[in-house]
Amino acid sequence: MDTTAGGTPGATQAGRSDGPPHDPPAARRDSGGTVDAVGVVVLVCCAVWALVAAAGRPARPEGTLLALLAVTAGYALGRILGALLPVLAPAAAAAAVLALVLIPPTRLSAHPDAPPLGYPNADAALLVLAVGAACCAAWSAKGRARRAALRCVGAGAAVAALALGSAAGFAAGVAIVLCSLTAARVRRRLLGLSAFALAAALAVGGSCAVAVDALPSGLSESLTGQLTQPRVELWHQAVDLAEQHPLRGVGPERFADEAAPGGGGPDLAPSASSPQSAPLQLAAEQGIPGVALLAAAFAWLLTALWRSPRPTPVVLTAAATLTGLAMLATVDHVLSYAVVTAGAGFLAGSSTSRPLP
Repeated sequence: MDTTAGGTPGATQAGRSDGPPHDPPAARRDSGGTVDAVGVVVLVCCAVWALVAAAGRPARPEGTLLALLAVTAGYALGRILGALLPVLAPAAAAAAVLALVLIPPTRLSAHPDAPPLGYPNADAALLVLAVGAACCAAWSAKGRARRAALRCVGAGAAVAALALGSAAGFAAGVAIVLCSLTAARVRRRLLGLSAFALAAALAVGGSCAVAVDALPSGLSESLTGQLTQPRVELWHQAVDLAEQHPLRGVGPERFADEAAPGGGGPDLAPSASSPQSAPLQLAAEQGIPGVALLAAAFAWLLTALWRSPRPTPVVLTAAATLTGLAMLATVDHVLSYAVVTAGAGFLAGSSTSRPLP
């Protein structure tokens, strides 16, 4: 009997309570080979442009290439494990991050050299990814008890981010949990993905507005106080370098060499090695094309999620997580850690995979 078209109401209700919500047939789109091919082209262009920006100068493109390799490897692993183990793979990833953060006895002291990454804000970014992975696993699991347990794991990861001293990581984790809980009410995933794209664009635009002093004085002073003056000074220096070298920038990993001395501060680690913002760092080191390629990579991720065969709640939860990570990356250098970029790729891959029967 075809339960999707002509099944009994009882069977339909059972499917709704025991499994993830099903999209209407029109919304179930396969990511296909076209979207994957576009992703390969975007990542290759990012790698090639990093080499072009580094050509003829003592630049170090290895960091960018390592980040791209980490994203690619994480995405491929996520696609494979997401197809084989759609519940266990993201749940195990979230549990592994929590274990790395909570098992060391002095981990929650927020000491600069504490594991796993040695930088509390980067560890908080990992925890944000753990929140999203746990919530994605919850929507893929069957049974209310399992879903509730996985959501508790996600909420625990958000609380752990607060314990590390990252209020932004805690806020992002709570927002992801709330977005995940309300994702089942969204019938058109494109509308939700568009909202996340707009949120990321506003975050980038806000950081750029602060960097160029385009905001009213009162609002600018308030944001500067929250972001800290040393960080804003680094943003000013990044804008100055981008204006002087709009095409190729100063070269990958050369911000510390070209920026004026005295930037950074005790809350920025490592001090003045980057402008503490992924878009502004790319603008200073790789010019406008580098920023455009970063935007293209994020747009491709959202497009891959839009075409994903997974249920809409899983897709929107993953999109909320990647958007939260992108917003954190606009105010800190969390994407400089290959583990974070690999985790983002893994979450995107598992959320765009087609689970095997």
